[in-house]
Amino acid sequence: MERPILYLAITNHGFGHATRIASVAATIQKLCPEVLLIFVTTAPRWLLECYIEGDFIYRPRAFDLGVVQTDSLTMDKVATLEKLLDIKKHQNSLIASEVNFIRQNRVNLILADIPFLAPGFAKGANIPCWMMSNFGWDLIYRDWGGEFTAVADWISAWYSKCDRLFRLPFHEPMPVFNNITDVGLTGGSPRHSADNLRSLWGITAPVEKTILLTFGGLGLQQIPYDNLRRFPDWQFIVFDQSAPDLPNLVKISDRKYRPVDFMPICGRVVSKPGYSTFAESTLLGVPIITIPREDFAEATFLIEGITNYNQHQIITPSEFFQGTWDFLHKLPQLPTQSEPIAKDGNEAIAHAVINYFELNKVIQNNIH
Repeated sequence: MERPILYLAITNHGFGHATRIASVAATIQKLCPEVLLIFVTTAPRWLLECYIEGDFIYRPRAFDLGVVQTDSLTMDKVATLEKLLDIKKHQNSLIASEVNFIRQNRVNLILADIPFLAPGFAKGANIPCWMMSNFGWDLIYRDWGGEFTAVADWISAWYSKCDRLFRLPFHEPMPVFNNITDVGLTGGSPRHSADNLRSLWGITAPVEKTILLTFGGLGLQQIPYDNLRRFPDWQFIVFDQSAPDLPNLVKISDRKYRPVDFMPICGRVVSKPGYSTFAESTLLGVPIITIPREDFAEATFLIEGITNYNQHQIITPSEFFQGTWDFLHKLPQLPTQSEPIAKDGNEAIAHAVINYFELNKVIQNNIH
């Protein structure tokens, strides 16, 4: 019997899409080790290896771009439009080359987060395309208006061909998808004991004075690190290798560690609005401090999500960039919803994928 083969197509934007689909793929691999995972992404291989313990195939390809950004809060709309129009122009050859690869490698199912051309690959190869996300790129571009409206319509048309959407929490309505299954939060689980982390990285501050600063794969050049001098008995953890050397700043340089590994020893996480960071901190019950993003339509739904389901502080960009960070002395606000949020997203999607493969196997056996 051939191994079931899953093709994982990932949006080429930051690290968040890669880490959340990798969390699901890791669950699939644990529950059903015979599934062969093919990751199709420009995210670095080392990032996937932080989540996937077994083997996988890595195919570095980009089918979308999200938004062209210089860092995690600054967008270049002109360059974004140019690249999108280029993808549109070459979509037929992009699709043809993937259909060819999918057929040669006998892929059974596509799971995408959330490149809009993936349903085109599936249709060409005559297999299903399932997707997982809390937003579609058509939402982001439509919000920008002008020439982006036609681009958003083109993307919506592709999304409407998707066979099944696993809609993650903190989501927009995603109205163009025809078959929606709502699932709980997805994310990675911490892999190291709190004591080991503290001793290895020299973290001695109490939990409530240990703060994780994380701005995703794109980083944030203008973090006002000078403010950390105002908190000499606190410790701040960053993954930013360009950060200055300060006595209370712990720079994590080893790539096998991820932000989620440090969350349990932190009193709060300071982050831009991003699904993966918000989901992982909510899974672990660690309060979030965040800055709204005016230009990114998804941010509204993310901020509403953590306001509902996690302890939170929403601060203004000027409090973050120009202020003295006295928000750290204030208590976070409590979530507005009393019901906890579902936390079973990894398992729900993994079980659906494995059930599909098992059903497929039965059908194949009956044919033969």
